Amino acid sequence: MESPEAPGPLLVACALGIEHVALRRGLGRPGPDHANGGTDAARVRLLRSGMGPQAARTAVTRALAGEEVAGGTAVLATGFCAGLARGMRPGDLVVAEETRDEHGRTRCTGTELLTTALTRRGFGGTVHVGPLAGTDRVVRGRGRAALHTSGAIAADMESAATLGAAAAGTARRPVAAVRVVVDAPGHELIRIGTLRGGISAFRVLRGVLPAFLEWHRSLLLPWR
Repeated sequence: MESPEAPGPLLVACALGIEHVALRRGLGRPGPDHANGGTDAARVRLLRSGMGPQAARTAVTRALAGEEVAGGTAVLATGFCAGLARGMRPGDLVVAEETRDEHGRTRCTGTELLTTALTRRGFGGTVHVGPLAGTDRVVRGRGRAALHTSGAIAADMESAATLGAAAAGTARRPVAAVRVVVDAPGHELIRIGTLRGGISAFRVLRGVLPAFLEWHRSLLLPWR
């Protein structure tokens, strides 16, 4: 009897240097996902795209151009975000059901599996699930409220562009987005306490890689 196929590579994309540092530290931490020679972690590529939707779109398109099997690389966008709903706090997690921007919507893969994997690890904050809006600037005040009225629960500048670029031309590629809330309606970046919120978000982002690996293993991507 043949063993199940292993999933293909996982591309984890973020925009900022501080996000990349957190993820890189998390990837190097010992744990059950690094057993057996770290084969799960070895299939992960961290990509720092740069800030903004255009930079994200360009970087992801370039990163996927040389993949061995078209659509065989799973793509997960991550980093910090602005929470849009009242009650959200720095350090909460957002798992996207879909990303949306002016270019359209991209449905995410295995949202329930990813949410379960993150919840089980108990980061201390709440895991929120819903639409993630793409913007071309940091949102505050009325802009934040308008996006929330549209149905989005969080916003960032790169996730929608990252997933849109990843899904272009192939319906088979698994895509997902997980963001850590760094500011929210009651905890905006311009307010006192931002540093504490940023430290909390950094610590959470540093610990999410095992859940990403679990999601990735669950996909059992075709690798032919």
